[in-house]
Amino acid sequence: MVKNMKLIYQDKTINLEDAITFRERLIGFMFQKNIKKAILFKHCNSIHTFFMKENIDVIMCDKNNNIIYYYKNLSPNKVILPKKKVSFTIETPANYFDVKLDTKITISSYDPK
Repeated sequence: MVKNMKLIYQDKTINLEDAITFRERLIGFMFQKNIKKAILFKHCNSIHTFFMKENIDVIMCDKNNNIIYYYKNLSPNKVILPKKKVSFTIETPANYFDVKLDTKITISSYDPK
């Protein structure tokens, strides 16, 4: 996973990793507890939460970083079917952000020093 990015929404920030390989995209947060980061899935308009150990939030954005779908506190063993106009999907710890539809999210690189 590509690291050293931040996800910023309103006044909150969280570390963000970019799932690139097939395995990273398949596994995501499966089998993990105490999730403390977010994962970016580019070119992704659907997800599942099979084999998840805890709830997550799912943010789906268009190509301009506008939030067009938001699933709060999504429990394990759920499926979000493909959504039109979604360019990328972000998974975050449950209830981390207080997301509002039709607002923008920011992804930025950062220097971990």
